[in-house]
Amino acid sequence: MISIRAAIDTDYSALLEIWRRSVEATHEFLTPADVDVIEQDVATYLPQMSDLRVAEEGGQLIGFIAIENDTVEMLFVDALAQGRGIGSALLASVVTGRESIRVAVNEQNPSGRNFYAVKGFTEIGRSETDGEGRAFPLLHLHLAPAQAYQTQS
Repeated sequence: MISIRAAIDTDYSALLEIWRRSVEATHEFLTPADVDVIEQDVATYLPQMSDLRVAEEGGQLIGFIAIENDTVEMLFVDALAQGRGIGSALLASVVTGRESIRVAVNEQNPSGRNFYAVKGFTEIGRSETDGEGRAFPLLHLHLAPAQAYQTQS
């Protein structure tokens, strides 16, 4: 059974491992050097997230989501656990009670784009670079009202 709880400090190293496995499985446009550099940013950001939640199954962390000011900053599911509804459960845990929610997804990540499209997100913009100015285009997505997500689950 999957449970979702607030992250604690001792989760960060496991979350970085989940992040890396997930990215290596879904972000084929990144080189190993890109992943190494971005991993350092993620390690810095994780402790700064005010709402960081983890999905746990049988005592193992299998995914996480971070949301700030109605924006999903990170949503990653362990590559070994993808396709089992974990990302949907994590997203549902932060959508509930919000009027709207935003997310940016790498344009070159078709599985991520498809995940959010199935949930009812629509494209509202595009950036040529990621949040750190790297040449990885982002699609900016929006979901409103939040109830639209629940009908898509």
